[in-house]
Amino acid sequence: MTDIKMGTEADVDVQAVDQLHKKYVQITERMQGVIVGQEEVIEQLMVALLCRGHCILEGVPGLAKTLMVSTLASLLNQTFRRIQFTPDLMPADITGTDILEEDHTTGKRVFRFVKGPLFGNMILADEINRTPPKTQSALLESMQERQLTVGGQSYPLPNPFLVLATQNPIEQEGTYPLPEAQLDRFMLKIQVDYPTRDQEITIAKRGSTAYHYETGHILTVEEILAMQELVRRLPVGDHVYEFTVDLVRRSRPTRPSNGDFINQMVTWGAGPRACIFLILAAKARAILQGRYHATTDDIAAMALAVLRHRLIPSFHAEAAGQNSDYIIRQLLADATGQRTSPTAATPRRVPVPVPVPPRIQDTLTKLRKD
Repeated sequence: MTDIKMGTEADVDVQAVDQLHKKYVQITERMQGVIVGQEEVIEQLMVALLCRGHCILEGVPGLAKTLMVSTLASLLNQTFRRIQFTPDLMPADITGTDILEEDHTTGKRVFRFVKGPLFGNMILADEINRTPPKTQSALLESMQERQLTVGGQSYPLPNPFLVLATQNPIEQEGTYPLPEAQLDRFMLKIQVDYPTRDQEITIAKRGSTAYHYETGHILTVEEILAMQELVRRLPVGDHVYEFTVDLVRRSRPTRPSNGDFINQMVTWGAGPRACIFLILAAKARAILQGRYHATTDDIAAMALAVLRHRLIPSFHAEAAGQNSDYIIRQLLADATGQRTSPTAATPRRVPVPVPVPPRIQDTLTKLRKD
């Protein structure tokens, strides 16, 4: 009787995976009507949503980060809130506050809680590194506990709840970088890169004409919650768990067996939370691609987004011009036996000859003759 029940549940999960894959294809097609390219970024946003995680999007201005999040929220029928983080923003501006009201009929004065913009499904924390740490830390309880405490009273947040914080990698003067403890709360750090030439031509045509695309709604709240439960039930082999744990443990310079490379290039490695997020991200990616189990390829595909903000490069790495992405690629190469040498991965800078003005050239010629 137990075997029949387990088989029935497996059949239901197979149908659910197929249905989610079809929905994801529809979402990507609708997103392409508004956002040109950025398929990998869209996939990683969906991975975070299915895993109940949070993301940091890093990219230069003008890459449609805000438009991408708002369009995805519209497709998923989610409540979208955008918070512009500024140096004068206070915690009560995002969490909400108690206000004193007077009942004109009885004359009594009572406190009433006015909800802040954090009470939504998809929260875009725009330029989070431009607000002081006091306001940044106001996000911690909402991200971890899915609730807010104001005046000793706890208020549950809507479900699903997703925080998407953006950072500008340029103009860092006068900003407040997120501390490592708060960075670790974010499941993924997504790099938003420039579009290709053909994509940029399409963007220019759409932006300079009366182009309009109606996205509509694809998923409901109930379907999203069911899909989040589906991710937890997806099977993962023991060898995938071992591959993930070994990959994360290799990133820690405190282990002598990790070799000179990690000890020289890394100041602090990833913690156990990275293992959990890697497994969950691999599960969600497998489901989005229509597969019924996660593999080591899924782990490798999500390693950069999960680990890049959890590795702290050393001074030696920064002096060599290498970042955490380079270190993670080397870790993956070690895990698959395809390690490349740092000298091969870092091309040498060939000095470009500078033309000498004719007047100085004549002077040098006379000096040589003398």
